[in-house]
Amino acid sequence: MWITVGSLAAWLWLLLAQGFFWRTDVRLPPRTPPAQWPSVAVVVPARDEAEVLSSSLPSLLAQDYPGRAEIFLVDDGSTDGTGELARALADAHGGLPLTVDAPGEPGPGWTGKLWAVRHGMALARARTDAAYLLLTDADIAHAPDSLRELVAAASSGGLDLVSQMARLRVATVWERLIVPAFVYFFAQLYPFRRVNRPGARTAAAAGGCVLLRCEAAERAGVPECIRQAVIDDVALSRAVQRSGGRIWLGLADRVDSVRPYPQPAQLWRMVSRSAYAQLRHSPLLLAGTVAGLAAVYLVPPVAVVAGAVTGGVVLLVAGAAAWAVMTGTYLPMLRYYRQPLWLAPLLPFTALLYLLMTVDSAVQHYRGRGAAWKGRTYARPEAAP
Repeated sequence: MWITVGSLAAWLWLLLAQGFFWRTDVRLPPRTPPAQWPSVAVVVPARDEAEVLSSSLPSLLAQDYPGRAEIFLVDDGSTDGTGELARALADAHGGLPLTVDAPGEPGPGWTGKLWAVRHGMALARARTDAAYLLLTDADIAHAPDSLRELVAAASSGGLDLVSQMARLRVATVWERLIVPAFVYFFAQLYPFRRVNRPGARTAAAAGGCVLLRCEAAERAGVPECIRQAVIDDVALSRAVQRSGGRIWLGLADRVDSVRPYPQPAQLWRMVSRSAYAQLRHSPLLLAGTVAGLAAVYLVPPVAVVAGAVTGGVVLLVAGAAAWAVMTGTYLPMLRYYRQPLWLAPLLPFTALLYLLMTVDSAVQHYRGRGAAWKGRTYARPEAAP
């Protein structure tokens, strides 16, 4: 009974005191067009992305941007013809100028993505006078005015980093169960309103769509200072914030991920590859996370069943109240993803899946297969050369 009452108290605190993380109305801040549109370099790290590139790259080529913009796609050792496809798409669609280059294998202590970003930034410095960098993943499709709106927001608000959480693909049953919860849990860890508050200590970004002021990148020492980071978007935002930069993070309306996750195993890998890194590879933090997830998400439905079976009124009422608050905080995210609202009471089941994914992430780490992605496995930072 006391555990259930504690779970209810935790949900009331999350509802009212965790930066209103459950609200989905944090969108690009008010913006006015700059008097003169600055130059922008778009850097796209890509490794074996031929499956999605035809749905994403044309949207970048077609950006309606009043200033100068150029795309640098960095082919990170692809074996599926990603680079050749990118050149063919540029020839077929026209639009913004595209450069495709390859950086070679990552240097010691670098993750593949950040090694590719480093190479793209170097190309941009050598060939353009860009004031901003748009760092965007190869599976992200942008509306035609996306770049213009991002630059206007950064310029109007004096922001050094503007990041939008792309709307992930939700089509299959497993995507409906897992994907909206992924964004919900992320917002719970990094409430957007706290991230966006001037002088805040909370820092986060969404790596699929990041507009970064070049001056801020140089001041922060990016990407060299975060070269080992597996969760590179959060590391990037912290580096910019620590160097005195202002950051902003919100949900996107017209920036979408086109990457499919039709099988549950693919979604499992997406989460488990970095979950233990999020916990700094700490067994103590892992144990606390498992206990916390169980107490907050799993106890309420168990208490409802136990109270109904045993006739424990307090147990039943407290468990039902905690479950109701949990369900209510999840509804806005389901609306944002245009999903049926009856999925909200199933959040404890989804949380159980995330708990198991987190444990599996730790198991794979100690088996030497942690942070594995597209044929590469990364060591924990202190073990890297």
